[in-house]
Amino acid sequence: MFMNFRRIHKCQVVQLLTACMVLCVVMVSWEELDHHVVSHLRSYTHRYLVNSYDFLNSNFNITSNRHRKDGATNVLLTYPYLINHPGKCARGDGKSGDDVLLLLFVKSSPENFERRQAIRDTWGNESFVWSELGATVRMVFALGVDAQQKSRVQRALLQEDQTYGDLIQQDFLDTFHNLTAKLITQFHWVHDYCPQARFLMSADDDIFVHMPNLVKYLRQLLRNKSRVKDFWVGHVHRGAPPVRRKESKYHIPYDLYPWPSYPDYTAGAGYVVSGDVAAKIYQATQVLNSSIYIDDVFMGICAKAMGVSPQEHVYFSGEGKALYHPCIYDHMITSHGHATDVRSLWQAATDPAVYGKSRGFMGNLYCTAVRAMMLCRPYYQNSYSCKAAFT
Repeated sequence: MFMNFRRIHKCQVVQLLTACMVLCVVMVSWEELDHHVVSHLRSYTHRYLVNSYDFLNSNFNITSNRHRKDGATNVLLTYPYLINHPGKCARGDGKSGDDVLLLLFVKSSPENFERRQAIRDTWGNESFVWSELGATVRMVFALGVDAQQKSRVQRALLQEDQTYGDLIQQDFLDTFHNLTAKLITQFHWVHDYCPQARFLMSADDDIFVHMPNLVKYLRQLLRNKSRVKDFWVGHVHRGAPPVRRKESKYHIPYDLYPWPSYPDYTAGAGYVVSGDVAAKIYQATQVLNSSIYIDDVFMGICAKAMGVSPQEHVYFSGEGKALYHPCIYDHMITSHGHATDVRSLWQAATDPAVYGKSRGFMGNLYCTAVRAMMLCRPYYQNSYSCKAAFT
């Protein structure tokens, strides 16, 4: 009996010490656990079990009595244009045209001249798209004002715009926390100056767009339906939780967004909407306050309020860069993270020889096997999912 008591006593001590150690670990690493595990559990539970975002209309409407964090009343913010091209989508006779397949709205920073020039020379080249693909595409760059060297950079921008005529600039500081202002700029500009565009693409200036594949994809949509409606496609984030870590640039405090899950949204690096969705988002920006400074999320809030849901396309990248291979080029739409290699990727991805590798039964079989090996590796995290290998 005495030995049995001692064994029980020792067992209890071990259990107590183990529990204390586990509790200490949880306390020390709670922020990490909350960020990577707990917040996602709460978010996915809300997204897939509750799946209700009715609070958006009542809590983000600018007519409500809620106030911003800085104490100012929520009002619709508008900024004057410093550089504008109202006739960008017009026909040669200066009248509004109806043949614009796609309007490219590229979000850029004032100092990123080299990125803009690389895009003009490659996937954003309107002349190439017209001569080689027979499609009318218009491209503009959305800019704010440089916060550091305003006068010098502004002079350079004015000179750049005199040469190329494709800059749209409004008078707000070009910072991460003003990306939502840039998003609002694009939808207001489309509404005012290019409402006839069949599709609008919003893109960052460090992505690559395979324009031949994109034009082919959009034309296929129009062949299947004479008028495409409620179309919003990209790399979809479903049930994403707000980031509560203060050191993150994506940090959203509870008083700004207290709910556990964002509505579905596409990665802001590159997505496409139909003309009617662009009009609906414009309407939403008229009645919803823009205190959420993450533009991807604000786009999701606006779309949810207007009854529009995003569609997943496996070849729209998220935050990752596509793997370089001809069997990838044959399908890719966008790839993220190309600040310096746009020209070389454009040359490789649009080489006519690329398409010969995937033609015919054996070519398709070969490329499916290659994509499976590249995209379905364990722990592989990049721009495209394993599903893309078999698409």
